Amino acid sequence: MSSQTADDHVFKALAHPRRRELLDRLKDQPQTTGALCEAFADMDRCTVMMHLRVLEEADLVVVKREGRERWNHLNALPIRQIHDRWISQYAGHAISILDRLKSDLEE
Repeated sequence: MSSQTADDHVFKALAHPRRRELLDRLKDQPQTTGALCEAFADMDRCTVMMHLRVLEEADLVVVKREGRERWNHLNALPIRQIHDRWISQYAGHAISILDRLKSDLEE
């Protein structure tokens, strides 16, 4: 059994710039794998599929099959969970430090 957590899979998936580009393409609407391959003409189909598989393992992409087409849908929930778990806590701390600094400078 792997010791990796769901967060580890999300961080790994988001670490690669091409996977972030794929997610950006899915932000507004689902797309077929064929459409994504056309959009990333500099990558072969196998490479696009590999990146999509990593995104799917991280639960960032949900795949629905319709006939011969494979539709890729963005699932933003894992990103939101990362934000809630990591970013929001640190942002709150940073804001309190900046507020204290502002008060000190005004005195």
